[in-house]
Amino acid sequence: MKVAVGCDHAGFMLKKDVLEVLQELGHEIVDCGTWSDKSVDYPDFGRAVAEQVVKEQVDFGIVMCGTGIGISIAANKVPGIRAALCHDTFSARMSRAHNNANVLAMGSRVIGPGLARDIIRTFLTTEFDGGRHALRVAKLEQ
Repeated sequence: MKVAVGCDHAGFMLKKDVLEVLQELGHEIVDCGTWSDKSVDYPDFGRAVAEQVVKEQVDFGIVMCGTGIGISIAANKVPGIRAALCHDTFSARMSRAHNNANVLAMGSRVIGPGLARDIIRTFLTTEFDGGRHALRVAKLEQ
């Protein structure tokens, strides 16, 4: 599986853990930045990851900022993106099973690296349920 990862300066420390768990799981990574804790604008990195996903250059995206809110909003501005802000494994599982989320957003000031690892594993291994949920997801695309 190929995963694009992006964050702003506030998400930079968590990004290190994200990259590590993705490598442990054997996924190919596209690093969309940022590459330091120097202040940057989260919309740039949310959009960069989202564009990788909609162009089908990757299977999924993972984005991070301080809360995960701003960068998830930025990613969701790209048509075809269903970015889900998840701070627990239940939300991660349901975002995939019911909403067919294609980008995972997390807040580095909200969760720690251990929980982030569990969320990532859950998000990437949960299949979309389809069925009645497919009809609802289709309405999101209209």
